[in-house]
Amino acid sequence: MSDTSATLAYTVHPTAIVDEGAQIGAGSRVWHWVHISAKAVIGEKCSFGQNVFIGNDVVIGNNVKIQNNVSVYDAVTLEDDVFCGPSMVFTNVYNPRSAVTRKDEYLRTLIKKGATLGANSTIVCGTTVGAYAFVGAGAVIKKDVPDYALMVGVPAKQIGWMSQFGERLDLPLTGNATCTCLHTGTVYELKNNQVTIKTS
Repeated sequence: MSDTSATLAYTVHPTAIVDEGAQIGAGSRVWHWVHISAKAVIGEKCSFGQNVFIGNDVVIGNNVKIQNNVSVYDAVTLEDDVFCGPSMVFTNVYNPRSAVTRKDEYLRTLIKKGATLGANSTIVCGTTVGAYAFVGAGAVIKKDVPDYALMVGVPAKQIGWMSQFGERLDLPLTGNATCTCLHTGTVYELKNNQVTIKTS
């Protein structure tokens, strides 16, 4: 069991377990009853809420926020600024059986920079969630998600586009269009069914 120490560059609650060898960046906070495995690699200024588990084959970027009761299993990568809502779920085996060992069949999951995974959502293994995508509460992701996409439902479907600020953009699902974020003034462009920030 680890405890808070002045020698650490990050904060660990006394009830948390950080296995020897885990790499955790400066300014990160590990709260009640968290377990971080020995080979996990975690960036700076991350937050791990109560009862979070982090596996060995996990890479987490900077400023990632993982809320209560989330398990990040092996073969999952979270890039910078990802938000994982309370009790959302990752998987790493597509067809699990208790009596069949499939540890050599783990499918890799990638959550790109700035994406939000809403409370109680499920990310089925082998998928990529695009940068700044927004997965609504309770949604089930079974296929890759484009950058900036707003996904809801079971199974999830795209119903719109989201800004980096976290507000829905006034853009159609398909076609060609532009939209300005009212909060930041950033101009987003929809072209060829993809949204990007307009630079000129």
